[in-house]
Amino acid sequence: MNGPSPTFSVVIPALDEADELPATLDSIESALGPSAEILVVDGGSRDGTRRVAASRARLVESIAGRGRQLAAGAELARGQALLFLHADTRLGPGTGAALDRALDRSGVVGGCFELSLQGPTADSWRARLLAAAINLRSRILRTATGDQAIFCRREVYLRAGGFGSEELFEDVLFYRRLRRLGTVVVLKPPVRTSDRRWRADGYLRTIITHLTLRLLFLTGVAPRRLARLYGRGQ
Repeated sequence: MNGPSPTFSVVIPALDEADELPATLDSIESALGPSAEILVVDGGSRDGTRRVAASRARLVESIAGRGRQLAAGAELARGQALLFLHADTRLGPGTGAALDRALDRSGVVGGCFELSLQGPTADSWRARLLAAAINLRSRILRTATGDQAIFCRREVYLRAGGFGSEELFEDVLFYRRLRRLGTVVVLKPPVRTSDRRWRADGYLRTIITHLTLRLLFLTGVAPRRLARLYGRGQ
């Protein structure tokens, strides 16, 4: 493609996200402006995801698997900085300015955003407590999940080895490599991610499942095996 490289490339892995994608694209355009490059990496959707993506972003086809899809999008992205965003996660006003300030700081290699939930249960004490715990964990342990919109400069992404083909914890593994290269930061405004996962199985059950998987991961159980236990589709 001709022309100057965009400042930001936003990479969105998607699988059957036609209902969520329009609002996410709206939030990107509002937060980052028209110059941001948006790549929607589809993993074989059977709904209208590809149609929505092709009408408003660059559509990339990929083998299903979030890590593979993120890697495929990053490989084709032209931006000086990369932002990895889930299809059900929205950016808030002021995101662009926060990214600019963070990436201009000496020693900062990337980071993530604070998280809040959106949806029918978003105002519940459970949702607020969960978000507060996730945000505290990110600041204390310097870890992040894909729901928190991980970002970094392109050259740092390459130095960190990019996303792998892991079927689970691809975000945690990448962020671990990222923080070894320098300072990672947790930014405001929070991104807003759907409460659908916690709503579907219940907050307590979902939290227990995630904690169990993370503990097994930390003890050395392979992500591929954990993905089979979790039944993750992407």
